[in-house]
Amino acid sequence: MSRQASPLNIFTSTFPLPQTRAALEDAGAVMVDDLAEADAFICHGVAPTDFPTLPDRVKWVQLCQAGIEGFFKQDVINAGEQGDRRWTNASGVYGRQVAESAMALLLSVTHMHKKIARAASWSVWREVDDNTRWLHGTTVTIVGAGGIGRHLIEMLAPFGASVIAVNRTGHPVEGAERTLPIEQVAEAVAAADHTVVAVPLTDATKGLFDADLFASFRPGATVINVARGPVVVTDDLVAALESGQLGGAGLDVTDPEPLPDGHPLWEMDNVTITTHSANTRASMDAQLAGPTVENYRAFLAGERMPTEIEPAKGY
Repeated sequence: MSRQASPLNIFTSTFPLPQTRAALEDAGAVMVDDLAEADAFICHGVAPTDFPTLPDRVKWVQLCQAGIEGFFKQDVINAGEQGDRRWTNASGVYGRQVAESAMALLLSVTHMHKKIARAASWSVWREVDDNTRWLHGTTVTIVGAGGIGRHLIEMLAPFGASVIAVNRTGHPVEGAERTLPIEQVAEAVAAADHTVVAVPLTDATKGLFDADLFASFRPGATVINVARGPVVVTDDLVAALESGQLGGAGLDVTDPEPLPDGHPLWEMDNVTITTHSANTRASMDAQLAGPTVENYRAFLAGERMPTEIEPAKGY
């Protein structure tokens, strides 16, 4: 990689990122108001279908999402005509907040909050008393035990739950009772009372949670999805919930998304759905500032950036 010693001109798009901009300026970057004058592009609030044509001088693009499958689908991510354009995303940046949302969904489902809210009546107390579940002494499998998973392991510890981690390699994850490679995901979910889905959406993970995998779950187990909707086959999820093979689901993401009004999942008392709000736009700026500056400094030094994308892997 060539060494870039001079400060970069950086353009940010659409939504203001005052904290990120200030942090970059403190690191020596020059913020510009015209993409044509930019060496780097901080892409926030731009849909893949609306991605601008970049001038050749742009050598680094910072995407502000962790999940960037839409940009790959639109063939946005490329090395440019000179073959030296580099890309980063926000992988791991929002891990703690997404883990917190996963915990909220898990507790909502196991404590039957939706059933109580829909009833809007004390009359359901006996059913709630009979069927509320607790995390203490249970096993939680985390499929995709990266940044989100590591934070989730910390959050689960005080509840007395043990963790099985599933990652690409099977390399041990700190805090997990055991770690399995993704090829053994059926074994991992079969051993769990609750499963949290946190994998990136790739060709390998699309439709991973289908009827066959749901059949491997313990009867009555819970599934939480804070990854991407298409990782789960929605019709198979509905069937597993209706049959009782699954005891409940918490979904921050769905397929399709938004989930249409009147969809069967909305009507199920044991399914809590949130609006892809595990991380919110309003909170992104403060979280992006530090990692973006780290990427900037690594770029200037000619080093690999901490959240640099590997296009061949699709993430």
